Amino acid sequence: MTLPFQPGDYVTRKSYAHDIVFVIREIFPGRRMAVLKGVDVRLIADAPLDDLEKVSAEALAERRQQVQILEEESLRLIRQDREWLKEQNDSLEPDEVDPEKKSYFEWPSKVLHLDGDPDYLRKCMDLYHKLSVPVVGLYVREAEMADAVGPLLAKTKPNILVLTGHDGFLKRRNAADSLANYRHSSHYMEAIKAARQVEHDLDTLVIVAGGCQSHFEALLAAGANFASSPRRVMIHTFDPVFVAQMIAFTPIHQTVNALDVAKRTITGIAGMGGIETRGGYRRGMPPAFKNWAREARESH
Repeated sequence: MTLPFQPGDYVTRKSYAHDIVFVIREIFPGRRMAVLKGVDVRLIADAPLDDLEKVSAEALAERRQQVQILEEESLRLIRQDREWLKEQNDSLEPDEVDPEKKSYFEWPSKVLHLDGDPDYLRKCMDLYHKLSVPVVGLYVREAEMADAVGPLLAKTKPNILVLTGHDGFLKRRNAADSLANYRHSSHYMEAIKAARQVEHDLDTLVIVAGGCQSHFEALLAAGANFASSPRRVMIHTFDPVFVAQMIAFTPIHQTVNALDVAKRTITGIAGMGGIETRGGYRRGMPPAFKNWAREARESH
């Protein structure tokens, strides 16, 4: 029997008005079902083959351009924030200080990013480096994060922990408040709890957790500072990175509130929420130390 689709095809779902572009991960011919992965959103879903429609190369390019516009706007706002914070920090130094003595090195928070998808991880690592965020990124399946997180925290000693990958609310079931109705929210919750066994202070270890449609309330109650998804919406692949970078580059003497964080993500407050959290950015002197410091942090 010849199938109309094969793994790797880009498709949309007719029943959802073609809202999201997926790539087919796996096909079950006997059941005529396919497992789908979001191209730009952190979602795993299954769908009948009859519900799928291929996306042409032209339509895919057009959709990608639309997403890139949103990504660039978030990056523009981040750069704007960085410049404003730099001006604020510079204004705190006395005018009579010799300009040469005003030189400094930057010490943003270090991130440990655990991702349940190697493709998403690769994209996120490129973005972290683009934003100059010190990061260690590892592919860890969602179900294995709880066991892995303790030893990894001890080894890498991050200030920020990102736990992300896939998730999804199983709409064929009822009760949105039950963790059993989510693909991976319970795994994120257990990983958060394991991390809080290592460091319970919310400012010493900032936790960002969740994927598409994750059980926001459960993740926050488990100990996350920021989580998805308050309104059970899809979140963009980069949303956890945008949250982490804002904490990493907000000065230690300032706090970040959930609304400001959400405004710097692509999906906004519907997709990411959280609690007021202290920033993790520091300055140091003398500036000659900065190259050594950067190399030392990247090597661990």
